[in-house]
Amino acid sequence: MTTTLRKIIRIDEEKCNGCGACVPACAEGALQIVDGKAKLISERYCDGLGACLGECPQGAITIEERAAEEFDKEAVKLHQEEKLPREELPCGCPSATATQFERQEATDQQSMLSHWPVQLTLVAPTAPFLQGADLVLTADCVPFAYAGFHQDFLRNHSLLVACPKLDDFQAHLKKLTDILSHSQVKSLTVVHMEVPCCSGLVYMVKQAMPLSGKDIPLKEVTIGIRGDLKS
Repeated sequence: MTTTLRKIIRIDEEKCNGCGACVPACAEGALQIVDGKAKLISERYCDGLGACLGECPQGAITIEERAAEEFDKEAVKLHQEEKLPREELPCGCPSATATQFERQEATDQQSMLSHWPVQLTLVAPTAPFLQGADLVLTADCVPFAYAGFHQDFLRNHSLLVACPKLDDFQAHLKKLTDILSHSQVKSLTVVHMEVPCCSGLVYMVKQAMPLSGKDIPLKEVTIGIRGDLKS
């Protein structure tokens, strides 16, 4: 390992609250949220230019000059290629095939889900259930925390599920941008948990909208960790 004296970011873990706002700001993918804190996963991925500094609401990221591995563009390229989502699953999992199905008027004990798959990574931008849809983008944890999710949010809506903390933010941003560009979505409701990192879904949508060239009515809903409706 060869090191050189150069500028590189420093993260103050005492200040960092794991919100994840810095992650998408790093085009090289050098930052990830690990155990609730932003981490520099490899010195080779950090160019030291500090594009992430202005995105941190806690002021936890600074630039320092110290001995570090040299910035490696080829390593960054390989790192980014490894994170690209796979559109097809060779194992034959049903998640690889978009399916839409009819439901009769549901009772409180019946599912309101009208299509498959639901994970953002797996949904094709041209999936028929997205065309002209009222769309709900929800964090993974919401349906487990909020008992009335099916009745209050899923009825007559198409669904996308993602985790802004554990998933690949840049890949999700690209997929969501493609979906908004191709599907003529009528409205978008973002439902997330009250924890700071979960607001990354809203951040993702606010980036995807202008990138897609669309101006879609947007509603944000926050769910408390005890399952209560916050806003």
